[in-house]
Amino acid sequence: MKITTIFAKNNALALVIGIAVSLSPIFGAEAPVSGKLDVRANYVLQPSDVIKVQVFQEDDLTREVRLSQESSISLPMIGTINLQGKTLAEAQDMIRSLYDRDFLVNPQVTITILDYSKRSVNVLGSVNTPGVVLFPQEIGLTLLDAIARAGGFSRLADKKRVKLTRVNADGETKNFTINADEIMRGETSESWVLLKDDVISVPERVL
Repeated sequence: MKITTIFAKNNALALVIGIAVSLSPIFGAEAPVSGKLDVRANYVLQPSDVIKVQVFQEDDLTREVRLSQESSISLPMIGTINLQGKTLAEAQDMIRSLYDRDFLVNPQVTITILDYSKRSVNVLGSVNTPGVVLFPQEIGLTLLDAIARAGGFSRLADKKRVKLTRVNADGETKNFTINADEIMRGETSESWVLLKDDVISVPERVL
């Protein structure tokens, strides 16, 4: 009787291990916590994004909301929440903790992006197709990505003195001079992740 029981337990354990191994290529080494399965979890929420917030088994709390220009939303019970600079995963964790603190026991929160806000930068100067470059919907955009989407550097481009102009949230304008040649050669780890409405200007080389 003991041998049969041990054999059955071992078979059950083997089955569980087999299932875990078969799922690992999909979910990674560990199965994700509920609400973090979305492959866009690292996407930083933007003003005017439209999101759907759901709480498992709490259908009356489901809301479809658009982020304000200050990146805030309003949800039942917990009121107004500022999601400025939050990734999708961070926003889920924040909302989960707010519901868990005073209202629900171990709530499972899922956020789905229904509509992405339009984000763009301007690429000017010595590139092959200067103009407006749109961000890919769910990911960021780096300096070299934007230049590539603008047709790449022209033959006379000065890659060592690329200008980046950025207006901060407080209205302050900042100017940066970037050696894109170093980035292309892998001599720096700085990729210069762009923000909405950045302006990139590529000067011509002095011959």
